[in-house]
Amino acid sequence: MVWEDLVARYAWADGNEWDAFTFSVIAGRTEDEVIRAFGGDPGVWRLMTFDEVRDEQAAHRRDLLRVVTVGTHVVAIEWGYHGSMPETARRASAGGGEFFSVYRDINACFQVMYAVDGHVDGMFDPFELEDAAWMEPPPEVPAWAADVSFHMETLCAESLALMERTTGVTVDPAWRDTRLRTVLLPPPG
Repeated sequence: MVWEDLVARYAWADGNEWDAFTFSVIAGRTEDEVIRAFGGDPGVWRLMTFDEVRDEQAAHRRDLLRVVTVGTHVVAIEWGYHGSMPETARRASAGGGEFFSVYRDINACFQVMYAVDGHVDGMFDPFELEDAAWMEPPPEVPAWAADVSFHMETLCAESLALMERTTGVTVDPAWRDTRLRTVLLPPPG
């Protein structure tokens, strides 16, 4: 698929409906293994939409993780940031797995991270790349993202397009309103 078309597929992510999220795509793991890697208990879950998770987290200060299996991958969806933490990426990818996450918070902080076999292969903030020429030292961009030009108005779309290009998994915006398996996570740290 042409890069511009791939980015256009994710235009929804730059809108106001998705003010904060972390999408993580994990290869080589089951849903239960992913839940454990994030610190949750796979035996205790319920079905929830993204908005239900957001509202419950805001009201009760608890972290929740939604998961869905897509082919041979598990997609973890948060209104939170466990998937942006290198330790989560290392645990979820250990023993031959792969982990790719895209994080955005309500304060316009961004992060893209990729880990393979228990090691983070690269992590960067695409927001910083727009001003990279004026930064000292300039931010490092891993080889798997070096050919992507990030633009302020399409940072989320470009980040998710990079995730799809790297993992082969399409993130479906319909998951927002789909009741997915949801577990409680411990507070980070």
